[in-house]
Amino acid sequence: MKPQTRKHRVFVAVYLYLEKNGKVLLIRRCNTGWQDGNYSMVSGHIEEGETARQAMKREAREEANIIIKTKDMKIVHILQRKAPDREYIDFFITTKKYGGQIRNNEPEKCDEIRWVDGRKLPKNVVPYIPFAISKIRSGEFYGEYGFS
Repeated sequence: MKPQTRKHRVFVAVYLYLEKNGKVLLIRRCNTGWQDGNYSMVSGHIEEGETARQAMKREAREEANIIIKTKDMKIVHILQRKAPDREYIDFFITTKKYGGQIRNNEPEKCDEIRWVDGRKLPKNVVPYIPFAISKIRSGEFYGEYGFS
């Protein structure tokens, strides 16, 4: 008999990579208990029964009033990431076409949303975001972060 192994549990999240004139859309987290005060992208966990694109469509609208059609989305990077308490697979998704006026729809979780020069990110950025941006900009589809 084969010895039983513990099932590996991985969390899955989506991130919206919007770039315009060399600037990247970032949000500053607040009141969440995780990375508060640091910039990240519009993002969220994939819910049960949801695809990455469906989750991105939902999160973009919920967080920033961005309306994206599934057919206009493109996955530009997949990041396998080790956090202190869990592992993630992150899908970074972009689009050239979107609707809605960008605004902060969740002021209880985000205290700022703005376009930032992608080459001069603020110092207070969630640590793996600059890594992902560099991989996306260099055309690398897959990356690993936090593993020794």
